[in-house]
Amino acid sequence: EKKDDVRNFVVRRELEGKKKKKAPKIQRLVTPAMLQRKRYFRSQTRQRMVLGKKLKQEYAKRVVEYRQEQKELRAAEVAKKKKE
Repeated sequence: EKKDDVRNFVVRRELEGKKKKKAPKIQRLVTPAMLQRKRYFRSQTRQRMVLGKKLKQEYAKRVVEYRQEQKELRAAEVAKKKKE
């Protein structure tokens, strides 16, 4: 079940020559907090990707505008020189 505490189901190993058992650290286990953190980091990555895509499109649009302006200026210069 999802709500169960994972620490109760950990595979414990017996130490050699002793009657003690050892279990992995809680930080290695899949806990709800860890899953939440993972979801958060993934969502942050997705948001950054979407933002980057948007900025890239805006930049491409500006570059096209700039090039068009430069083309028109150049055409005006050429026309001015031809006129003379």
